[in-house]
Amino acid sequence: MTVVTMSRGEFSRLQVMIDLADDRLTIDAAGEHLGLGRRQTYRLLSAFRSQGPVGLISRQRGRRSNRAYGPAFRRSVLWLIRDRYHDFGPTLAAEKLAQDGLHVGVETLQPRPRRDCLGELIQIDGSEHWWFEERGPQCTLLVYVDDATSRLMQLKFVASESAFDYFKATREYIEAHGKPVAFYSDKHSVFRVTNRQAVGGRGMTQFGRALQDLKIEIICANSSQAKGRVERAHKTLQDRLVKELRLQEVCTIEAANRCLPAFLADYNTRFAKPAYNPKDMHRPLAGSDDLDEAFAWREERTVSASLTLQYDKVVFLLEPSEIAFDARRKRVTVIDYPDGRLAIRHKGVELAYSTFDKLRSVTHAAVVDNKRLSAALEFIREEQQHAEPRRRSQHAPRRQGQVDHIFKVG
Repeated sequence: MTVVTMSRGEFSRLQVMIDLADDRLTIDAAGEHLGLGRRQTYRLLSAFRSQGPVGLISRQRGRRSNRAYGPAFRRSVLWLIRDRYHDFGPTLAAEKLAQDGLHVGVETLQPRPRRDCLGELIQIDGSEHWWFEERGPQCTLLVYVDDATSRLMQLKFVASESAFDYFKATREYIEAHGKPVAFYSDKHSVFRVTNRQAVGGRGMTQFGRALQDLKIEIICANSSQAKGRVERAHKTLQDRLVKELRLQEVCTIEAANRCLPAFLADYNTRFAKPAYNPKDMHRPLAGSDDLDEAFAWREERTVSASLTLQYDKVVFLLEPSEIAFDARRKRVTVIDYPDGRLAIRHKGVELAYSTFDKLRSVTHAAVVDNKRLSAALEFIREEQQHAEPRRRSQHAPRRQGQVDHIFKVG
């Protein structure tokens, strides 16, 4: 089955062609309806008879207009707006740009219209600020704002803007409201990567993979102006919420999070707007949705010939089995759950394992009990030989932002 997308004008043209093909209209009458001459009308009728509705779609669709400005013009306009006119309305900004010799229509500078329904698009962002003023440390507030209503859907204070904190906050959001259609974010490394090797080479972050598993779209804005709802919410929160925390003498993240439900309810009463369409687009969790699986950290590792692999400074020794032998010199997935559980999977099958922590001293009993310890020690020696050059090229620690987390092993 082929789905054909048509504009309103093309659909009107289709109705005329159907009547013409069924002899309910003459060529002259059809041409008069369409504002075309006889020759053009005959061409359309021929295309309709040979290709069906597809033959009526404009061939210019998807092509760049001959009158379109080039990328240099667009970059110049965006730079001027961000540098000089960031708080100007579209009419005044267009006037000032014209004085600079750049003529842009007012409608081109109009802000992006709101979505129609609650839950259709949720803008998310972190705001690092001195929320407790001099009473406590600088921290980050994760903010979730509904695009259709400007309603605050979720607030959470965290030490820093990390994937693990977004995991926790987003899971709380879904459990409270259901799954939105899409999240709208900036290009923070939590949401977007350019490295093709990320998460199995799909160019996807851990957070993006979790949303894909739950069938939630992630859209990355090209500028802070594009996500204006959440940016404006930051300014209001940095005024009102800071003062509210001052009045309650709050000075810790834990205490601040306890204050948020009451503040959020009052904020929405004052500032939220009704949606154009009253339908709630949040979706309930499906039977196949598993939040533990979705919000687990996943990394791939290569199994050595001696059935060992390393993850987070621990050497894992796979128990011999048919599927484990099949995994030798191949990639397996290490799944690190928020509650500390850890699983190693190959082709969807969970592999049994034991662990050898290279940071701990090796006792004589360990050498006696573990028949494959020599293979593990050889693996460690090889890793240490290559550790120094790798250490210089590594980015931030894997669990940056996840304080005091130690996974359970064995």
